[in-house]
Amino acid sequence: MLAHHAALSEKTKTALSQIIVRRQFRKGTILLRRGQVCQKLYLIESGFLRGYCVQHDKEKTLWFAAENEVVTSMYSFSTQQPSHEVIEVMATSILYCISYEQLLTLYNTHPELNLVGRLLTEKYCLELEVRTQSLQLHSSEERYRHLEDHQPALLQKASLGQIASYLGISQETLSRIRSKKR
Repeated sequence: MLAHHAALSEKTKTALSQIIVRRQFRKGTILLRRGQVCQKLYLIESGFLRGYCVQHDKEKTLWFAAENEVVTSMYSFSTQQPSHEVIEVMATSILYCISYEQLLTLYNTHPELNLVGRLLTEKYCLELEVRTQSLQLHSSEERYRHLEDHQPALLQKASLGQIASYLGISQETLSRIRSKKR
């Protein structure tokens, strides 16, 4: 699955296959709790995950992820510091898992994986910039319509409360937007 990001040698593919673990997780499984150091990077084969923080006893959804996406708590994984976010499995999911230490070892022994890491980091930064600009520059209705146009499956998989918090709006505002005709 990582091979679609960059060409990998057979030697590197073999090394990856010997380290990466394929696991199934049930809906509701918490992969990372607030305060834990994130030790895993996940690649989603199938399923649906979200990352969120809790502020004043309310969940604030930061991101959603589905098939072929890489998931981790980027800050915690990269710095090996406690996480502020929670990673939750939203639907039964099959994930490929690799630990922080295993990834560092692979980067050192198979330098071509550094390119994959850089490309995935660039993708993450671009998505973060688009999300930040959307929250700062677009109206709540524009954000919802963009989600509707570009990620319609997400609207079926997440609850209205989760979608509203992801968009940075109240459930009432989301209900008003959804009731409007285009």
